Amino acid sequence: MVTESDNIVAETAARIFADLADPQTINRARDQSWQQKLWRALTEAGLTLAWVPEKQGGAGGSLADGFAILGAAGRYALPVPLAETLLAGWLLASAGISSPAGPMTVAPARPRDKITLNKDGTLSGKTGGIPFAKACEHIVVVAMGDKSASIALVKTGACRVTAGKNLAGDGTDSVTFDHTKTVGKAKTVEGVDASALMLMGATVRSVQSAGAMEALLSLSVAYANERVAFERKIGKFQAVQQNLARLAGETAAALAAAGSAADTIAHRDAFDDIVMLEAASAKIRTGEAAAEGSAIAHQVHGAIGFTNEHILHRFTLRLLAWRDDFGSESYWAAALGDMVAQRGADAFWPMLAAR
Repeated sequence: MVTESDNIVAETAARIFADLADPQTINRARDQSWQQKLWRALTEAGLTLAWVPEKQGGAGGSLADGFAILGAAGRYALPVPLAETLLAGWLLASAGISSPAGPMTVAPARPRDKITLNKDGTLSGKTGGIPFAKACEHIVVVAMGDKSASIALVKTGACRVTAGKNLAGDGTDSVTFDHTKTVGKAKTVEGVDASALMLMGATVRSVQSAGAMEALLSLSVAYANERVAFERKIGKFQAVQQNLARLAGETAAALAAAGSAADTIAHRDAFDDIVMLEAASAKIRTGEAAAEGSAIAHQVHGAIGFTNEHILHRFTLRLLAWRDDFGSESYWAAALGDMVAQRGADAFWPMLAAR
């Protein structure tokens, strides 16, 4: 359900992105100075800590507000750790820990990675695929102790970070915790653990991907109505029209799946089987849409879409990279199958029909 608050927040975010994160302007930028201006504007508007209560220094926005911000960010293929900072703030807020200023990221970002909370209160373990770790001042970690999970805040400088890049050239780093001291830590509230982080992260990436798919469709339709071949705009050719119709279908499916997952999380009190069904389905479906949609968009654009000068790659490469964050389609498909099998055949249809 979209509320007036969601619209206001999304419009605020979109205005900031349009002014300071235009994909064409960023694509032509010689340095990263635009990032500082963008981050300052996002911080001043309270968007970076939208999921942090006001008493902890945040904006006190709802989960729906944050997802609205992320949808707008996806439409601009935003290459800054806004999603990660929102997730980090959400984790810290759940544990009653105040959020520091500046960009943050979260760990682990892969379902099978594990970070251990030692008896002396330090952290140990290695985890890969951490988005923007080198660019962030702090990392918020879900760590496992002997009996329970804890949320820990650590300075990135206290960890050993090995730089890496994803398909889009954004940071996706490996982080090693070697008896790393924490800045703050607390036991998680019931239901907020590593599994919840994966479900939340999967939904975040799904919402971003759906937004990027909207941009892909808009770019492709506009190009088809401008490009002339054989004395006709290519949008007049039936084959191109069919491709654009398929792209529109993939975009609609991604928006529906991601929106349903975000709405479910925003209105449920726990990360239960219903959230699992929604989040896993959204990650699977948006991942499929990303693969199919990227291929179609490049077919429509032809050779120009593969050049660095054109902005198409800013969307397609991020879409493909986001498929692996917080669990791939194959991981979530297997996890979803396991859940359905455990509940039994009699529970499957009622669960499915209830959505």
